[in-house]
Amino acid sequence: MKHVHNNNERAIKKNSPSFFNDASIVSFVIIIFSLILFYFTFYFDEVPPILNRGMQPATFPKGLLLIIIFLTSIVYYLSLKKPWKKQTILPKNFYYTLIVLVLFTIISKTIDFFLGLSFLSFAISYLWGERRILLIIFVTIIFPTLVFLFFESILNLRFPSGIITDLYYG
Repeated sequence: MKHVHNNNERAIKKNSPSFFNDASIVSFVIIIFSLILFYFTFYFDEVPPILNRGMQPATFPKGLLLIIIFLTSIVYYLSLKKPWKKQTILPKNFYYTLIVLVLFTIISKTIDFFLGLSFLSFAISYLWGERRILLIIFVTIIFPTLVFLFFESILNLRFPSGIITDLYYG
């Protein structure tokens, strides 16, 4: 019986196209989900030009979704060249990263978004093996500051109230 089962598996693997693998399924799901969200951005409210403080509400999500689709396509293309490794047990860093994301959500919602972003930047870089102190300082302080200034000055988007953002906004 085991011999027949192994022959069936080989036949299935032989008959299935090479582009149909785990990476194609994940990529397909991400792209379809992004396209559905992209469709919904066409129904966002338009802000009159006199009240517009930067860009229209749908512009940023559309751009972000297009970047996600583009990067997902690249990941799929690269997975065709070098297939993903099969892992039965996920590494501990995966679970630690999930915990850090939950803590980021709690910190950014209750204390301050900027502090949450700094915590997330530090924790992820440290958990994934970065030990160079200057790079950790850059990722923890400079990167969130640049993100904050980019959204504040270029996109004219205001961050939610918090300890550090209240100091900035006055």
